[in-house]
Amino acid sequence: MDLAYLRAHPEHLPTFLTHQRIRETPVSGGDICAASRLTLDDGHSVFAKTWPEHAARPRPDHFFATEAAGLRWLREAGAVAVPEVIVALPDLLALEWVEPGEPTAEAAERFGRELAGLHRAGAPAFGAEWPGFIGALPADNNPDEGPWSRWFAERRLVPYLRMSIDNGALGPAEQALVERVAARIADLGGDEPPARIHGDLWPGNVLWGAYDRAWLVDPAAHGGHRETDLAQLALFGGAPHLDRILAAYQEAWPLADGWRERVPLHQLHLMLVHTALFGSAYRDAVAHTARSALSGSDRATVDG
Repeated sequence: MDLAYLRAHPEHLPTFLTHQRIRETPVSGGDICAASRLTLDDGHSVFAKTWPEHAARPRPDHFFATEAAGLRWLREAGAVAVPEVIVALPDLLALEWVEPGEPTAEAAERFGRELAGLHRAGAPAFGAEWPGFIGALPADNNPDEGPWSRWFAERRLVPYLRMSIDNGALGPAEQALVERVAARIADLGGDEPPARIHGDLWPGNVLWGAYDRAWLVDPAAHGGHRETDLAQLALFGGAPHLDRILAAYQEAWPLADGWRERVPLHQLHLMLVHTALFGSAYRDAVAHTARSALSGSDRATVDG
């Protein structure tokens, strides 16, 4: 099996894997999926991911189809590097292999400019035309005309707050904080038309490749707010050379006034996803992020 054959007959890949006709090397695939590097007969490699056989929860319907749709949509913009989808089957996704590189300052600046180009490509509405996932959790992608502030509160904060309350990760104090944030989003300003965003752009979903190029992987792609991607890049220690990424982005497409005060608001979504998925270990992070978002709202109100 070579790359041309695989592109023409993607449905044959599971059979070749079952009969060990392809060299398979395990690699890191993130927190959810099992992943491997498949070396084909012509020397090309592809990155393949599957749902783990003994996973704690069954694979959600449309899980890999959603990721494939998001990757293709981001790639269509022609702005930032996104791996080609080669095989998209219900139980398996295979992508173009990206040769790893170093996170240089030059790569970071290029990435900032390219990310601005991706966001400028826009979206027809908030949400998307395909079912949504964030990690292994569902995300409401039903298209919505906005405004963004209402959509974000209803579709990206409140659902994961409810999940986190139901699983005992958050208590009444954290619930009250998050509900205050949801009620006061409009005070922060920053409403914009929908941008074409990655949607889960914490630093682990930026793959630093060869030739000073950064690639987007594992998206929760949808029409959203461009500040969401940038705020997520600052989580968990921040992306390498984040200051260079932001400076290059600002040169390509300046952000609206008050964007720094809105960073915690945009980060709160992923913090709530973490309490919904992993429980109370992230309770303090949710509370801190919500308080920071409310502080930003207070400053915006005074400035206004």
